[in-house]
Amino acid sequence: MVLGNLPLRRRRRGDRPERFRRGVFLLPSLFTVGNLFCGYACVVHATRGDYERAALFIGVAMILDMLDGFIARLTDSSTAFGMELDSLADIVSFGLAPAILAFTWGLSSLGRYGWAAGFLYVAAAAMRLARFNIQSSNPAALDKRYFVGMPSPAAAAVIVSTVYLYPSPLLDRESALPALAMVLVPAFLMVSTLRFRSVKAIDVGWRRSYVALFLAAVVIALIAAQPRIALVALSYSYLASAFIGWIVARVRRRGPEPPVPAPDTSRPTL
Repeated sequence: MVLGNLPLRRRRRGDRPERFRRGVFLLPSLFTVGNLFCGYACVVHATRGDYERAALFIGVAMILDMLDGFIARLTDSSTAFGMELDSLADIVSFGLAPAILAFTWGLSSLGRYGWAAGFLYVAAAAMRLARFNIQSSNPAALDKRYFVGMPSPAAAAVIVSTVYLYPSPLLDRESALPALAMVLVPAFLMVSTLRFRSVKAIDVGWRRSYVALFLAAVVIALIAAQPRIALVALSYSYLASAFIGWIVARVRRRGPEPPVPAPDTSRPTL
């Protein structure tokens, strides 16, 4: 009986690498499902009026969104299914959930204008993700240093950091007007053609030193010390960076005007 069981045991041992490979391919999707759950949890807590916890769930979703892509590249386990699942999770976590959070927190006092602004944000996030998927299908023509349009996680960070800084609901129309701009400006930037710098491709100019790593430690320390203020500063600074980059590019393109030669006023000689 022992000899008869040997082929079965060998067959089972031979299946272990294949099972391990299947598990590796499922690992990024598990983080994506966690991202989707955080978006759903944000909606649940926003409808309950717990805006601070709802904003924290979107923050966790951003971390999981970065991790699933990192793990997929690290293990070379990127699949078409994982990419589609990631896009569907992003439209919930960074499109629908921030819009509902913004509406229940501050836009509800504006009535129809409030929910219309929330819908515009969701539509802009969907268009942004669809355009990103089309651009990703042709990586040779894609400049990995920049995003065309504001990334949907960064747009959601503007809403989430603002709500996290001031979690008390806005109950009157006057105080809700800034919240309207907080939703519509990122929505416009997502469908715009302004270029946003990719954080992964930022070159600080110190390739052979640890200055870049130290700057990352400074950012982490600031978030740990004053999370509400630091997150608002980071999200709005990234939003403004596209306008600053656009102005700098226009100035460089125009360049200094060539000097105009002075007219010759001397009298001609015969």
